[in-house]
Amino acid sequence: MDVKRVSYLVIALVVVSSVLLFVKPYVIWREGGERISGEVVVLPEPRLTGEMSVEEAIAKRRSIRSYRNEPLTIEQLSQLLWAAQGITDPRKYRSAPSAGATYPFEVYVVVGNVEGLEGGIYRYDPFNHTLILVRKGDWRKALQKAALDQSWVGRAAVDIVLVAYYSRTTSYYGERGVRYVHMEAGHIGQNIYLQATALNLGTVAVGAFYDDQVAEIVGAGGVPLYIFPVGVPGG
Repeated sequence: MDVKRVSYLVIALVVVSSVLLFVKPYVIWREGGERISGEVVVLPEPRLTGEMSVEEAIAKRRSIRSYRNEPLTIEQLSQLLWAAQGITDPRKYRSAPSAGATYPFEVYVVVGNVEGLEGGIYRYDPFNHTLILVRKGDWRKALQKAALDQSWVGRAAVDIVLVAYYSRTTSYYGERGVRYVHMEAGHIGQNIYLQATALNLGTVAVGAFYDDQVAEIVGAGGVPLYIFPVGVPGG
């Protein structure tokens, strides 16, 4: 083999090896929930049909603050996040209406008790239906403290945090856009409530917390508007 060609091959292998040392691995959930390893979780595909009708979910919807010490499944978490902000249309429209399709919200989830999923804070990517790890560890008690020590925040299996980026909407609608952002928070929240009910899970809308502390915990630059603790009812 030509010496020059061998030299180029060695250089290429060295470059590739160096890059791989700095590339963070990914966590991929295959069909059935097989975990590989890394920083991103590809969630199971959401179901578009269920065992409970919309009418029944509306009738049964309640604010539930008591949860058993039981894990959620990755499928349940996938479904909840899809209901909150999942893509429902090829044109990238989402599960909740948004003024001018400006979509000012980012969804974070504080994971403490989900089968097969490492505890941590994740940001939901609706375009790829994935979770992106923000920080490792169980941050539920820290979030509880930031939420005026409401115990259900710390006991829930997960806490879904809605963070608003007002400029996405106000850049189109001016100050009126602030109102539209708040309307959208309600749309998303009701979706979470109804999906949790349909999954036989419990949740409650939490609006009392220190904004700056919650933003710091989840690592967000926007304004947190809602926390939705979710768990198996009871306890």
